[in-house]
Amino acid sequence: GCGIGLLAHALRADGQAMAYSGVDFDPRKIAAANAAATRARLAEVAFTPCDLRHERPTHHGSVAILDVLQYFPGDVQARVLGDAIGMLGPGAKLVIRSGLQDADARSRITRVADRTANAIGWMRTAPVRYPTRDWFERMLAAAGLAADIRPLHGRTPFNNWLIVATR
Repeated sequence: GCGIGLLAHALRADGQAMAYSGVDFDPRKIAAANAAATRARLAEVAFTPCDLRHERPTHHGSVAILDVLQYFPGDVQARVLGDAIGMLGPGAKLVIRSGLQDADARSRITRVADRTANAIGWMRTAPVRYPTRDWFERMLAAAGLAADIRPLHGRTPFNNWLIVATR
C-alpha cells in the first residue's frame, strides 16, 4: 500500500537512491503518487496499481508493507506476507507498519480511525482483521527471519507497530 508515495519521497530526502516500486489498489492514490514523483523529479521511482488480494508484484529486494494487512482476511494476510518474504534478496529487509489486535484503548482508536477513513472515502475498503504480535512472530520465525517488533505510536493515540525482519 504505497498510497500517495510518501515513502519514496522520504527515502530520497534521506539520500537513498535505490530503485523504488510502489503498489496500491487505489488508482486515485497511484495517480497522485506518480504526479508528485514527476513534480519532485524522483529518479527510478514507479507507482503501479495492484490489488494484492489477487496479484503479486514482481520484485526482488527489500519490501515495505505499510498499513495494509488489516484490510485482508487471515488467509490473504498470510499469503501477502509469504509473498513479501519470498521477494527478499540477500541482505534485504522486510519492513512492516501495522496496527495490532489487542484489547487496549489504542487498538480501539485505531479501528475507529480506519473505519472512519473508509466511511469518508480515503480508504476504499473497511478493515477486516488486525494481525496479532504472536501471528507476526510465528510467521516470521517459520520463514527463518529474525524480527524486531516495537511500538511506533509515539505520542499518538494509535496502535501502530514497526516490524523489521531479516534473514
